[in-house]
Amino acid sequence: MKKKKGGGGGANWMDTYGDMVTLLLCFFVLLYSMSTISEEKFKAIVQSFNPKAIPTATDPSGVGGPYADPEIGDQYPGMDQPDPNELTQEDIDTMMEELAEAISQMVAEEGMASTIQVDYAGGKVYIHFSDSVFFLPDSSVLQPGGQEVLGKICGLLDGAKDVIEEIRVQGHTAQARANQANEPQGDYRLAANRAIEVVLFLQNNSSIHPARMIPESYGQWRPISSNKTAESRGPNRRVEMIISGVDLDAEEMTNLIQKYITQSDEDLGVSQTPAP
Repeated sequence: MKKKKGGGGGANWMDTYGDMVTLLLCFFVLLYSMSTISEEKFKAIVQSFNPKAIPTATDPSGVGGPYADPEIGDQYPGMDQPDPNELTQEDIDTMMEELAEAISQMVAEEGMASTIQVDYAGGKVYIHFSDSVFFLPDSSVLQPGGQEVLGKICGLLDGAKDVIEEIRVQGHTAQARANQANEPQGDYRLAANRAIEVVLFLQNNSSIHPARMIPESYGQWRPISSNKTAESRGPNRRVEMIISGVDLDAEEMTNLIQKYITQSDEDLGVSQTPAP
């Protein structure tokens, strides 16, 4: 007696299995695409499924805080970005404090905490650079290492440009000989040239308007250490940066700087400034 042959549908399970594998592949591709998608595209996808969805503020970095400048990446904490036209003084103070924290974290990660100090007080960020960061002795040529540090600071400044009023860069020298002041012309010029080099770099590598940048020269006259020995006078050779946040109560100053910006842009034929 012959055995009956099986029916022809025995391999139909392969179709179901193939469909399942295809769906799993599509699912993981979707997960991967969502992990690298821009915030704007993600919002578009969500709203395509639910046109009534209302976007809310999120942390675009996921780990490093709300700041994610394209040049710096999302490794540093930084500034939330409220509407510039609706900023309160509390918003401004918060963003300035976060700017100080972001610069401090960058300095720590670069291993430069011994040569760069960052402080925040009264709505201002104070950055102290020892002379070894930017310049060789008796030179105003900005060194490559200093350019690298300033480049990263520029990216952080761009993230807070809506709340920055002014950036003052101050050049300082040390008294070269005990009991004898430096020759005034060379002393002030060296300090001025160092401050100018830093301002030029900021102007060329950030979107902060040049009208908001001020180079200043103090020469030897604001020491933070004794000039009696070569070792003690070292800290006096330095560059300092003071970044002031907008003060909504000082409307006259804000309007005056904006007037400078508007006039200079009109003279240059600029229709839209890089920073408000």
